[in-house]
Amino acid sequence: MSSNESTISNNSIKASRFSKVRTMTGVAMLSAVAYVLMFFEFAVPLMPSFIKLDFSELPALIGGFAYGPAAGVAICLIKNIIHLLNTQTGGVGELSNFILGAVFVFISAAIYKKMHSKKGAILGATIGAAAMAAVSLVTNYYIVYPIYTVFMPMDAIIGAYQLILPSVKDLWQCLLVFNVPFTFIKGMCSVIVTVMVYKPLSPILKGDH
Repeated sequence: MSSNESTISNNSIKASRFSKVRTMTGVAMLSAVAYVLMFFEFAVPLMPSFIKLDFSELPALIGGFAYGPAAGVAICLIKNIIHLLNTQTGGVGELSNFILGAVFVFISAAIYKKMHSKKGAILGATIGAAAMAAVSLVTNYYIVYPIYTVFMPMDAIIGAYQLILPSVKDLWQCLLVFNVPFTFIKGMCSVIVTVMVYKPLSPILKGDH
């Protein structure tokens, strides 16, 4: 190997290491921001009081776009692991947040990776939000709400929905009428903000500034 080839190889190794360090630093920073955002939750009109809205998926979505789908999922995982120290739901809320956030971010970032444009970002994130809403119906019905009955009887859960819309008869209807649209809208709120802020943030996150 010539001296020039050796220099190029060493520079390539250094660049790869720097890229990995930058990615890990970015993931850690965005995980911290996502964790903080989990505390800024608030009730939503026309939803039961135990359902809260927060924007903690926003940093994960930005991280997924900047560093790839796996990084976005890692941010979802890290923020929820840390938040377990402050859980008020025995981990049920964190489990739900991780599952839905991971689906949303992974699909969004994977599509954006294939279609690296603003159109690809919007399309990917919209599909991701729709997938998150669809998955929420299944996970809430079979996993999250059955576990949550340790804290609140199922009759009381359904009753909270019926106070808003008396015509819903069972948990499946409650989730379909309330949670699925809510989850999709929540995802789309993150999409809108991400589209607005990602372009100016991207050079900083990727070290291109």
